Amino acid sequence: MKRRKNFRKRPKDKATGLSVTVFNNNVEGALKVLKKKVKESNLFLDLRKKEYYEKPSKIRREKKNMAKLRNKYAIQKVEKKY
Repeated sequence: MKRRKNFRKRPKDKATGLSVTVFNNNVEGALKVLKKKVKESNLFLDLRKKEYYEKPSKIRREKKNMAKLRNKYAIQKVEKKY
């Protein structure tokens, strides 16, 4: 089997995924940065969704209901302006 010339492996000591380096033993600052990264990546939302299996029909129904709610609030917002 022939390997590509520019093939590079990932270093084994490098962590994949979200990671934060701690400078000058500033754990609180690093924790703040980590929380921000987790929030921006929506990691917890994905974990919540995949906590247990949901039927595709239930997911579609929930999306439809949320769209109805968004539309209802948008209409109310427009009516308030006038």
